[in-house]
Amino acid sequence: MKAVYVKHQIANLIPISKIVTIHYFEFEKDFVSSGESHDFWEFVYIDKGEAIVTEGKQKLILKQGEGYFHKPNEFHQLSANSVTALNVFIVSFVCNVKSMDFFKSKKIKVQQKWKGFITAIIEEGRKTFDLPFNNPDLKGLTLRENAVIGGQQMIRTYLEQFLISVLRSETKEAETRIFPTRETMENHLVCEIIKIIEGALYTQLSVTDICEKLSYSKAYLSKIFKAYCGYSMGEYLILLKIEKAKQLIREKEFNFTQISDMLAFSNPLYFSRVFRRVTGMSPREYLNSVKIN
Repeated sequence: MKAVYVKHQIANLIPISKIVTIHYFEFEKDFVSSGESHDFWEFVYIDKGEAIVTEGKQKLILKQGEGYFHKPNEFHQLSANSVTALNVFIVSFVCNVKSMDFFKSKKIKVQQKWKGFITAIIEEGRKTFDLPFNNPDLKGLTLRENAVIGGQQMIRTYLEQFLISVLRSETKEAETRIFPTRETMENHLVCEIIKIIEGALYTQLSVTDICEKLSYSKAYLSKIFKAYCGYSMGEYLILLKIEKAKQLIREKEFNFTQISDMLAFSNPLYFSRVFRRVTGMSPREYLNSVKIN
């Protein structure tokens, strides 16, 4: 006898039908956008610095690690705070379902576990579309000739997972556990390592220093950090130092030699060499590229 199976129709809570733009900007501290209005959603995430967001008649401050959802057909504007340089991720998309009402004019604190979705969208976006550096006037995506297979679908999937994760977290309290899981403990350790690194950008911090602060072995911390972040602790420290250098360059208060000294590089030549290795540009070329845009 032939078995009868029931084919369950999957419900699409938040189906993204179109991606409009994907941006990652590195703006100077005095950046001000002209403002715009469009018939699709836009999500803004402040990766570094602080931004002033205007939507309609409302004005609010977005600090580092915070995000905001602009609903369709609402005029909005973004500007830096004239004090610190601004790194911002923006993705705009079409999603015409009732469940998106939850996100209308919503401000969120982006949790560490959600940042992976944002990073994945940026990485897939760069492998799938031609994304000019720091071009606020980009009005559409151009597919790369050698676009990675399945990139467009991956972007949509990561964005849908991000939105569903936010919706779940904001509408349902997390379960309280008496005993933390191994995953929770490792995630906590990774967050502690990141805090130590972020607080030591102006020093000569070593991996041994980090391990001694947390009282764990170098082998164990190196293993879990690489698994969670994709970088070694030393590589991550260098990446954050260069991100801080880029911010200081855009703020124009210190010259390259001063920035090298501030970030505890052994000498300006080594700083320039590391900067080029990470960014593909010398500090001078980076400054000029920011000025042009």
